[in-house]
Amino acid sequence: MERETKKVDTASGGEVLDGSNIMELVENKEMFGHFVDHKFQELDRDRDGQLSVKELQPAVADIGAALGLPAQGSSPDSDHIYSEVLNEFTHGKQEKVSKVEFKEVLSDILLGMAAGLKRDPIVILRIDGEDLLEYINGPTYEAEMVATHSQIESAGGTLRDCIIKAFGMLTVEQGMPPSSDPWVVSNIVEPALQSCAGPDWNKPVSQETFLVEFKKVAEYVAELLREQHVIVAHSENTFDGSGIRRLLSNKFELDKTLNAAIETVPKDRTGKLSKEYLRVALDVVAPSAGLPPLGAVEQMDKLILDAFNLMNADDGKLLKEDEFKKILTEILGSIMLQLEGNPISVYSNSVVHEPIASASTLFQTPPSS
Repeated sequence: MERETKKVDTASGGEVLDGSNIMELVENKEMFGHFVDHKFQELDRDRDGQLSVKELQPAVADIGAALGLPAQGSSPDSDHIYSEVLNEFTHGKQEKVSKVEFKEVLSDILLGMAAGLKRDPIVILRIDGEDLLEYINGPTYEAEMVATHSQIESAGGTLRDCIIKAFGMLTVEQGMPPSSDPWVVSNIVEPALQSCAGPDWNKPVSQETFLVEFKKVAEYVAELLREQHVIVAHSENTFDGSGIRRLLSNKFELDKTLNAAIETVPKDRTGKLSKEYLRVALDVVAPSAGLPPLGAVEQMDKLILDAFNLMNADDGKLLKEDEFKKILTEILGSIMLQLEGNPISVYSNSVVHEPIASASTLFQTPPSS
């Protein structure tokens, strides 16, 4: 994740994935029942009315693809998530899963995905070179690239190095897909660099030469993007404390959320709870408070750690239930005040290497009979 500097204008184009289609599917009992029947029959290869771990694998892979994970076996981090999804179905020990269990777990997973997309919608952008051409021929280009050159010049390097670093500083708003993506490097950036390279490209460069040469390469990049569009999944979110304020101002909703969090925390024989479980409880409260899960946004993790330190949340003391809720509420209040004073904005951009519709078969509904 990177700190967001500019918002993408989603009104100018792009498909917004906000989870509404998933919610519509799951909440329509007849439609969802038909969907589950079709998926279960598709997976149940031996027709015994149950799904083995092997038969569940395609469903797990589809869920991973729908979540935007790389293929199984390509990353230890994503493989852990695949394992967790499988464990949701099998509870870590079952060898077979019934249709009822399959339906319940699939519903929970899809609703979780929908909630995540509602909180952090994903915009699918088609980068076709037009915005990049508009930017390099626009009124702000020269001043911004002079500032860019000043930043990268201090690190030294050749003209080629400076141009590569400059592309890395452009954003999707300026019409450039993530230049660190291997496909973009090999199919867009490198061909443009090779086509435009001159005899002095391996020497230090002046600002004037940089501006002229970078524009030449950018024009060639725009031409390549026109020939082969790049699809980018863009998400952005600003955490400003408003979600926490809404929760704290609604006593009924706050009590319900805190009670749900308490249910996840183990108690000792006297019914007391250890302060070490405050982080677990906060993760349960997070969706209702408009906060990301712990570990998802580095800047937020630092801010939350400060709030926990302020409350001595790691001293391991045992608390009565009301005291535990009080401290959790105070932690939320502390986080809210920090975010209201200094909102945290984050964005991410990922190149989608498969057509959107075919990246996952999870949501392909059967034809109506």
